[in-house]
Amino acid sequence: MSGRTKFSVFTKFWRSHPLPELGKLVADLGFDGVELPVRPGFQVEPAGAERDLPAAARILADFGLEIMTVAATVDERMIAACAAAGVPVLRDMVSIPEDRDYLNAIAECQRGWEALVPALESQNVALGIQNHCFRYITHAMHLYHALAPYDPRHICAVWDAGHNALQGEDVELALDVVWSHLRVVNMKNAFWQRTNGPEAEFAQWQPIFTTGRQGLADWPRVFRELERRDYRGPVCLCAEYTDAASVDRLVAEDLAFAKQLVG
Repeated sequence: MSGRTKFSVFTKFWRSHPLPELGKLVADLGFDGVELPVRPGFQVEPAGAERDLPAAARILADFGLEIMTVAATVDERMIAACAAAGVPVLRDMVSIPEDRDYLNAIAECQRGWEALVPALESQNVALGIQNHCFRYITHAMHLYHALAPYDPRHICAVWDAGHNALQGEDVELALDVVWSHLRVVNMKNAFWQRTNGPEAEFAQWQPIFTTGRQGLADWPRVFRELERRDYRGPVCLCAEYTDAASVDRLVAEDLAFAKQLVG
């Protein structure tokens, strides 16, 4: 991680803020950029993305911010919108429907990605696939298995340390697996909490999303490994907390912690 690491923040939780207000908030928090959702009901919506995403990039640039990644449904129009706005990575995840098995679902995704490669190449945009929990691509090996056939300039890995920890994966081994395709690192933290008592027939659990210091993901260990590997991409703080009402305070604490770890 030579030079100054660039930190972005996922702005999903400030969807009601007009773009100038969002830019001021994110800049005042101390971030270098954003991951902007392009979804219905957000500052930029899919129907107008080719016009509105470049305009959003100009507004945020007035506050010294880059749109480092976009979270959106992937198609050729969205790829073109990212290119027009100078956004290098379009992030998505892969869910596995309840009525599908893993291998068939991934093969279907790969057929869709293959059709997008010419647009990704011509527009100089990468599709970034993120690991998640539950019925998604979850583990590092899942990511590698799905992405290995592709040039990471076209289809790359967005590795999420919080979801990695929820799956019980070793940090160093996970980064070993995804390293060839890694373009973006997501930082969040969480732990599993039991939702029923010991008298229940079967235990049930849910993830609780918390700060960088408090969950299963060992942030100091993650940043040490990224430093050892001389990772040069952005680090996106996902600003995801079960205590959603405290997001401004908690993400400020997490950014200070992350900057301390790379400082």
